[in-house]
Amino acid sequence: MPSAMEKASILVEALPYIKKFYGKTVVIKYGGHAMINEELKKAVLTDIVLMKYVGMRPVIVHGGGPEITGMLKRLNIESSFVGGLRVTDRDTMEIVEMVLVGKINKDIVSRLNGYGGRAVGLSGKDDGLLKAVRKSGRAKRPDGSTEMVDIGFVGEINKVSPDIVATLLQEGYIPVVSPVAVGEQGESYNVNADTAASALAVALKADKLIILTDVEGILEDRNNPSSLISTVTRDNVPMLVDRGVIDGGMIPKVECCVRALDGGVKTTHILDGRVKHSILLEVFTDRGVGTMVVE
Repeated sequence: MPSAMEKASILVEALPYIKKFYGKTVVIKYGGHAMINEELKKAVLTDIVLMKYVGMRPVIVHGGGPEITGMLKRLNIESSFVGGLRVTDRDTMEIVEMVLVGKINKDIVSRLNGYGGRAVGLSGKDDGLLKAVRKSGRAKRPDGSTEMVDIGFVGEINKVSPDIVATLLQEGYIPVVSPVAVGEQGESYNVNADTAASALAVALKADKLIILTDVEGILEDRNNPSSLISTVTRDNVPMLVDRGVIDGGMIPKVECCVRALDGGVKTTHILDGRVKHSILLEVFTDRGVGTMVVE
């Protein structure tokens, strides 16, 4: 156990960061293993409550892919994917909305409130927060070429109206947002949570965007966890993609970071949500635990 002096040193180390980020808005994309493991759930959500109590303004955008897949299996509805995107017909969209908005969102809100926070759950449909148009999927043909195909109610955000979130922040609440957007005719769309978090961070003029993942961050050598790149500049991203350092599922996450930077967000972070208290370690200490993507 740390001694009283060690605890005091930790608080002193955090002080300049607390001063720096006091009153600043931080958008956190919550997903991956940190949403499944009970111990990690508690660590992430207590981190966020602590951020609130030291004067920051956290906003959560959550995912829920594994729980959606699990519910579809229970209902004997087969899941299929095109280019990594879930094909979402009308019946599937009803399940997606039920799981994201009715189950996961309310569970996060309840836990935050239980840890001493004041959380309010929203979906992208509330007050027209997230508006979207239908997004096509890129499917491979037998000859190796690709074609764009209809994948149902999968949305691409075309407008963010953040007033409801800004009002909740002003009143001292922690907004928790499900990535279900609304279309022109009032239809529901399933949108990628990373993309929703990035778009919301831009609309709120957030100081930080934090994306929780199931990897250490960007690795120079993917087989060597000690090769973590702690800071990547925006201009170096294309070179790292060309070299294969950024590849696979990391590419869309880094693209979300770049879009956030282009939209005025000051810093973006890709953190390993499997590490307990990774958010606090990244934000309030001299040691980073992930990769920061900056201008």
